[in-house]
Parts: sequence; C-alpha cells; structure tokens
Amino acid sequence: MIRALALLALVALTGSASAQGLSALKGHDSNAPVDISSDHLEVQDRADRAIWVGNVHVIQGDMTMDAARMTATYTQAKTPGGGTQINRIDASGGVTVVSPTERAKGNFGIYDVNRRLITLIGNVSLVRGANTVNGARLVIDMNTGRATVDGNSVGGGNTSRSGGRVTGHFTVPQRTTAAPATGATPPK
Repeated sequence: MIRALALLALVALTGSASAQGLSALKGHDSNAPVDISSDHLEVQDRADRAIWVGNVHVIQGDMTMDAARMTATYTQAKTPGGGTQINRIDASGGVTVVSPTERAKGNFGIYDVNRRLITLIGNVSLVRGANTVNGARLVIDMNTGRATVDGNSVGGGNTSRSGGRVTGHFTVPQRTTAAPATGATPPK
C-alpha cells in the first residue's frame, strides 16, 4: 500500500514524459538573460555582489522568482564589453518560484545558475495542478527534472509546518463505479 501511494505521488508530481511533459523545470534555459526589478538596489562591485531589496521580481525565460530580498553574486567578463554573468541568487522573505507547470514556495531560496539547482528551505510547498507536496527543504535539479522534498532542512533542524515530515495531497482520476450484476457476489 505504501509503495502504491509513493508511486502515485511520484506520478502525480512528475507526470509521464509522453503524456504530461517533465516536471521540475527540466529544460529551463539557464543561459537566458536574467531581468531583475526591485524597490532598491545596492551594488558592491569589489565583492562582485548586488543586493535587491523590496518586492524583488526576477524573470529568466519562462520562470519567475519573487522575494523580499535577493543577493546575486556575479563575475565580470575579462574582455572589454563582455558583460556580467550572474552565478547565484540567494533569496529571503517569502520566496516563490513559478514555471509554466509548477509553483514552489519557501522561506529562503538559492538559485545556483551554474549548477542549475534551485533550493528552497523552510515551510516549503511544491504545487503542480491540484497536487501539493510540503516539507522543510526542496531541491529542484533542472538538469534531470527531479524534485526532492525533505522533512527536515539541512542540519536536521525542523523548519516545516509538517512537523519534520513530508506531506502531500494528490488528486486521483474520477472513476465511475458500475453496479454489480444481479446475483453477483461483491468482492471481499
């Protein structure tokens, strides 16, 4: 029974590759330009860091990320006119990541652009359609399309409303039940 529920949870979140497409931002273009807006910006050029504060909104391709505060680390191109490349974005204050098929929320977030990983920590939820998984830490690997939810965050601390456990709510296909034929014995 537990194995069947685990399989149902996996199918509900990821779908099948042929029927619903892959889950967890697989195929997201992490090379797409990153557009960031906020109420305030502080650039710490010597530290290769920029801090956005207040209603921060990030767009990259078809993914958005919102939070109260974000710090981006970047590298400067060695050649003139080469521009700046964002390597990582750390977010805090009600972090929300939205793709065309999913919505993930947490207290804190890390978007490692180079490794193509998004990690959310604290009161995490991942929603796809009517299906929801809750926990303390969520890691989305955009290389593989795999999402992993843990009941406890790093270091074993419980930062989840679910009491250190992963919980989920999944819809099932509606089935019609036919009335048993006259004289048939109902299954036991």
